Amino acid sequence: MANRGGLDKWFKEGWVDIGRKKKGGGHPKCGRKKASTSSKGYPKCVPASKAARMTDSQKRSAVKRKRSVAQGVGGRPTNVKTMTKRNGKRVTKTKRT
Repeated sequence: MANRGGLDKWFKEGWVDIGRKKKGGGHPKCGRKKASTSSKGYPKCVPASKAARMTDSQKRSAVKRKRSVAQGVGGRPTNVKTMTKRNGKRVTKTKRT
């Protein structure tokens, strides 16, 4: 059988909105009902596995960058990088024990 990837894999990744939190912890599924009547801001969606690896400050930074640019320009969604780069290297935090 052929290796399935692409859109099939994308749907199975379980995308969540890192701009909001659920009461019990974690993040709600990505998507919203009405864009024009929503006061929650534009969602920043990432796979659940990536959201679990991100620190709170990385999530805040990604949401801030997403919401700071005009959304839906020309009828197309606006994409921003989830992780920023400094001096050509991806910024990661190390945990000290």
